[in-house]
Amino acid sequence: MNDDVKVRSAHRMRTTKETDIEARLAIDGEGLATVDTGIGFLDHMLELFAHHAAVDLQLKATGDLHVDCHHTVEDVALVLGECVGEALGDKSGVQRFGSAYVPLDESLSRVVIDLSGRPYLQWKVAFTSDRVGDFPTELFEDFFRAFSDRARVTLHVETLHGTNNHHIIETVFKAFARSFRQAAELGGKRLIPSTKGTLRD
Repeated sequence: MNDDVKVRSAHRMRTTKETDIEARLAIDGEGLATVDTGIGFLDHMLELFAHHAAVDLQLKATGDLHVDCHHTVEDVALVLGECVGEALGDKSGVQRFGSAYVPLDESLSRVVIDLSGRPYLQWKVAFTSDRVGDFPTELFEDFFRAFSDRARVTLHVETLHGTNNHHIIETVFKAFARSFRQAAELGGKRLIPSTKGTLRD
């Protein structure tokens, strides 16, 4: 590897009375994931994200699932967002913007991302049920809002069509991954893609 190229990776830990989480992220990875949150559906979505974003992700979370899964879902997103923010550094050379449409049978979702340094979530996803299996669908908005806050990115997430809730959220995570991959891709010039000269805030 060229010594002038910084390895874009991060390691974060978060321990509270509600959760204990450790994560490692390599942005320029191979799509490999080892994830254990205690919530099977969330594990599946994070594995999809890693694969389609071509990042390597190791994440272990222990949470107060005897209460419910809210704390674990939100804190996992916080830690993942912190990893992304740390790994991107000053964001010099990134494409900055990314967008993707992803279909799955009857469902179609679109995600647009800006590595802006400004956290913002626009969420337009309508579910037809309040649960996917045992997982409360309302927690997905909490997940993406927490991620946006800590990664300091602007996210526009919208499902255009869909009736199967598993399909809906799978298209959201895949589109999120593909748009992130596009935005984080390095170009030929190592410039910060902002006339302000910074993408930190």
